[in-house]
Amino acid sequence: MEELAPGVFAVTECRGANPGFVLTDEGAIVIDTPQIPAEARELRKTIERLNGGKPILYVINTDHHRGHILGNQWFQPAPVIAHDVAWKHMNGYTENFKQRVYDSFRREPEIQAQFTDLEIIKPTLTFSRRLYLFLGGREIRIIWVGGHTPATSIVWLPAERVVFVGDAVWVDQHPYMGQANSKEWLEGLTYIRRLDAEYIVPGHGPVCGREATERMSEYIRHMRSRVRSLYRAGKSKQETANLLVGELLTWFPIPRERRSRIESQIKSGIGRVWAEIHRDGASGDE
Repeated sequence: MEELAPGVFAVTECRGANPGFVLTDEGAIVIDTPQIPAEARELRKTIERLNGGKPILYVINTDHHRGHILGNQWFQPAPVIAHDVAWKHMNGYTENFKQRVYDSFRREPEIQAQFTDLEIIKPTLTFSRRLYLFLGGREIRIIWVGGHTPATSIVWLPAERVVFVGDAVWVDQHPYMGQANSKEWLEGLTYIRRLDAEYIVPGHGPVCGREATERMSEYIRHMRSRVRSLYRAGKSKQETANLLVGELLTWFPIPRERRSRIESQIKSGIGRVWAEIHRDGASGDE
């Protein structure tokens, strides 16, 4: 856990996406929640210890993926804030979704056992573009950027110059692009750079600066350019993916045990970009 400014904390030790929290004179605001219940409960204890007996006021989810929202139940009764589209997805998380979460930890029974009482806590406050909070001496701006998902949002503290960007930024890791709009993602990264934040808290990886956003932009632009070239050459979505996966693998380090999964993830991203180019035509911006 790092204190990036007085009362502003990033937590990068949790499994899955990075949560964070902000202490105000009225209480705490949590940004994303740990997906592993034991880690979520431990984070709540830490916040309560630092919070001087004040309540947890809100939980902000930067998107609807499980790494950001599964821990919401451990921060109740704080209301959850998220984008309209995140609410739509979370409202559709049925018992089948919970079972898939449970099954995903079948090789880790000690963790799987923690999900026997999983409850999906949906947003009760939503927004479409921006939502500003003025609480306990803090100004907190929640801003939609899209890109990674149609719901992806960032949390910007202008006075402290700290921005929590969720999965808009992955540091030294291949981003998940299965729901992405790559052009929108590039626009969002440009917007994040223009904030001129001192600290950027990514969805995955250590706290960083603008250089990590630049690397993300380079990766996405390269993928778009290569996919567009192959599309123009008449290659199908599957052919394009098969030709590009090996090339893109070299951009970020990959643990040997995760290589197969990352290859599948990259193929999914290539497929999304191919579909964008097919829909929009091959003559757009590189």
